[in-house]
Amino acid sequence: MLTIKNLTLRFGGPPLLDRVSLVVERGERVCVLGRNGEGKSTLLRIIAGTQVADDGEVIKAPGMRIAEMPQDIPASLPGTVRDVVASGLGEIGQVLAEYHHLLAESEHAEPKRLDQILERMGKLQGRLDAGDGWTLDARVEAIVTRLELPGDTLFNDLSGGYKRRALLGRALALEPDLLLLDEPTNHLDLDSIAWIENFLLSWPGALLFITHDRAFLRRLATRIVELDRGQLSSWPGDYDNYLRRREERLASEAKTQFEFDKKLAQEEVWIRKGIQARRTRDMGRVGRLMEMRRQYAERRNLQGKAEFIVQEAAASGKLVAEAKNVGYAVGGRTILRNVSLNVIRGDKIGIIGPNGAGKTTLLNLLLGRLEPTSGELKTGTNIEVAWFDQMRATLDENKPVWENIAGGKEFVTIGEGENAKRKHVMGYLQEFLFTPDRARSPTRVLSGGERARLLLAQLFSQPANLLVLDEPTNDLDVETLDLLEDLLLDFAGTVLVVSHDRAFLDNVVTRTLAFEGGGRVAEYIGGYSDWLRQRPAVAAAAPASKPTARPEVPVAAVAPPQAGPALSSKEKRELQELPARIEKLEAEIARLGESLADLYGREPAKAIEVQKRVSVLNEELSGAYQRWERLEAHKSL
Repeated sequence: MLTIKNLTLRFGGPPLLDRVSLVVERGERVCVLGRNGEGKSTLLRIIAGTQVADDGEVIKAPGMRIAEMPQDIPASLPGTVRDVVASGLGEIGQVLAEYHHLLAESEHAEPKRLDQILERMGKLQGRLDAGDGWTLDARVEAIVTRLELPGDTLFNDLSGGYKRRALLGRALALEPDLLLLDEPTNHLDLDSIAWIENFLLSWPGALLFITHDRAFLRRLATRIVELDRGQLSSWPGDYDNYLRRREERLASEAKTQFEFDKKLAQEEVWIRKGIQARRTRDMGRVGRLMEMRRQYAERRNLQGKAEFIVQEAAASGKLVAEAKNVGYAVGGRTILRNVSLNVIRGDKIGIIGPNGAGKTTLLNLLLGRLEPTSGELKTGTNIEVAWFDQMRATLDENKPVWENIAGGKEFVTIGEGENAKRKHVMGYLQEFLFTPDRARSPTRVLSGGERARLLLAQLFSQPANLLVLDEPTNDLDVETLDLLEDLLLDFAGTVLVVSHDRAFLDNVVTRTLAFEGGGRVAEYIGGYSDWLRQRPAVAAAAPASKPTARPEVPVAAVAPPQAGPALSSKEKRELQELPARIEKLEAEIARLGESLADLYGREPAKAIEVQKRVSVLNEELSGAYQRWERLEAHKSL
């Protein structure tokens, strides 16, 4: 259906796309992965025709239609939701929108104005008749109904989730054969993500999409293509297969580069021998050395990983926050009611719920930034807070990147007391993958992923024992997400995180506060998957609410954890045996890990087999930990 041949694009420096090729078949759902800044969005724009490559071909099947849903929601779009959906039809869509507006106006127009309206509608009707407009009008209405959109509501009055639905409707109005989606789950709540997943699974067309949401990726993708250092590679199968095979490829690449560098070093020693050797020099060998030098100079090494280090402040008091029957109302609208909970030092708590439910309000209350309108709220002692703001409000758009770190000072201080170290801000930013040139750029030119990394650099430049993360995963690539997860797991302080990233919640949090329908927020042990399993059957089976222009903010009340059935004798025995099994797995992983460094240099084939074994053991260890946590949770209920 779509063939890309030898596509090349360069913006100075190494090519962003270096003679890449790709074939997309009908019905495929292809996910494009790659680090931030590798050119994924650029590739989609070239396919859509909104950007031109320097060289290469994009070959489309005859009559093929392509539509795209952009990563960024437009700040403002004129007209109603129906107008926006109809705009996907081009000029005939604009005619339809005008016709409907005139029709609505005619119902209450004065006689003189009514004559003008009818005259204009007659002209529009002629254009609609000629352009099969009435069939297209029925298509727009069907899309509005199918996507459960409020057609007569102004687009600018919608929540972010429903704006994304409307933009999806605009793309679908064209009845595309290929749909391009760039980070479709960004800023969506969990219900909206589940809805769009189910919709796309049943949609018959082909998809080419970019996402950082690993749960979304696992459910949708039938194939993964990776953009890495200008090259595009295809990985059939699921995401876990891609991860395994990518590690094998990188190990093989590292071995090849090691052997090449060793040979180059030997040849450089030879070329520098004394006069006698130069007289007998093999000119063919000299030519081969020159070619090796050229290859080395043109090599594009794998970009290093960001190096996040949290500056941990002195430990806070054991109690971080305590709420007793706390309520909060603003403008006559109740947002929280009778919230009772404790936050203890070391807790890692996830907060989930629909957009607008009051998650950020709850954070502000727990940190003492807002005063409750009822109930009692107590904050702990010696609290040092670092806050990740989903709106990126702490970044000054007009300053260079480096001036957004440490108040514009040239040095940042890492650590406290005798262990404190000063780092130049440029060196510090390099740990977050900012080159010196990029660090001097204005903040406003950064991509979404770069902004997220800059905010993390800003966050981690200050000592903290309480991390507050409000949608930290938006725009981060998968590798940076993995690193952030590891950092949070090792962090000895307290973590409060608002997120719609299901995999992130499962991997990080130990407790979940869920804003649920019917004016209720419940507390659960574990992450997102544990919430799904434990939540009441009524809540799980409740139908999705109909969309509104500005969704009502639910009244929240924290309910006690749901009591579970007692452990069986078999489960009790399993719980007793799990610590020993976990210890054994960790010891074997550590032993194999120590042997890998030597094996890659001496026996690369065996090293790959050992790496596979380590991957299997890591999966077993993760499963054992999850099982232990679940059994422990049931035992304590």
